Amino acid sequence: ICVLIGIFSGSASAFFLVSLEWVTQYREHHNWIIWLLPIGGLCIGLLYHFYGSDVVRGNNLLLEEYENPQKTIPLKMAPMVLVSTLITHLFGGSAGREGTAVQMSGAIADQFKKPLNLNDSDRKTLIILGISAGFASVFGTPLAGALFALEVLYFSKITYKSIVLSFLTAYIAYFTVEFWQVKHTHYVIPEVPELTIIHFSWLIIAGVLFGLTAMLFSRSTHLWGKLFSKYIQDAPLRPFVGGLVLVIAIYGIGTTKYIGLGIPTIVESFSTTNQWYDFLLKILFTGFTLGAGFKGGEVTPLFFVGATLGSALSLVIPLPVALLAGMGFVAVFSGATHTPIACTVMGVELFGIESGIYIGIACVVAYY
Repeated sequence: ICVLIGIFSGSASAFFLVSLEWVTQYREHHNWIIWLLPIGGLCIGLLYHFYGSDVVRGNNLLLEEYENPQKTIPLKMAPMVLVSTLITHLFGGSAGREGTAVQMSGAIADQFKKPLNLNDSDRKTLIILGISAGFASVFGTPLAGALFALEVLYFSKITYKSIVLSFLTAYIAYFTVEFWQVKHTHYVIPEVPELTIIHFSWLIIAGVLFGLTAMLFSRSTHLWGKLFSKYIQDAPLRPFVGGLVLVIAIYGIGTTKYIGLGIPTIVESFSTTNQWYDFLLKILFTGFTLGAGFKGGEVTPLFFVGATLGSALSLVIPLPVALLAGMGFVAVFSGATHTPIACTVMGVELFGIESGIYIGIACVVAYY
């Protein structure tokens, strides 16, 4: 089961990553397509209204089925969230990719329950394996993927069997993406100073700021979701109206920097100091996009928010810009998802063990 989930999920993530890169490049070279964002939003809204009412809860559905198993997650969740996320990115919404990969993998993993007649305990393990495979394959961080699946579902309720299988499935999914020769983004922290009392003090301050930013991000997404639900009764119209507002905003500020994944800006933040308002605009655009009903994850926008905030803080905090960007990259994610262990391991996987102590402390402080 682990091998099959790893291969199927890894292949789905590989296809998703290649498709996402293609739609992103197409949008960047044909900016006029952003004008069609409201139409794209309407298509997503109608798709879920007529065919996906039972899977529209996305990641929450996975968590609900883990806590209180009811019925198998429909396999249609995978293609629906894939198509919807690609539409969101093609026309210029601000969203991520991990939510899509996790939902695809979770739906794929849960299909093994019926034919193999698994009990509820084993079915919980299937959902852990799905989350693990999706996260590990989409980011290229198998250790963090396995830990994230366990940590987000609360360690206290996890069996030792699940822990072993989670790591096994994460690595199979990771190597499947490698087999398909799909590359992940690489980041470098070239300089890590010795941890002195002064540096430690600044590290705590930065961690607090990253945590508050994570809180702002989470509350922003929930706020926009509530406002759209309150004032627009027809669900398919929410992303249409949201798309109209986003198009006006994008052309109003005159840049596409804050839409899509924002990978070039994230990479740039490790070497160049960002503007102080970059992270705030990304929070605004992402919260509005997801709150309106567009599809995609939150993690890559969280990386953008954290990295650009850390980069901007280098103007006042006497630490290397790359180190601050790397700390923010994972610490804001840690605060928003309450997974400091997985985020610390992810930082080590992405940036190297040298910066591990800085990243670990930042993640824990942001979480608290």
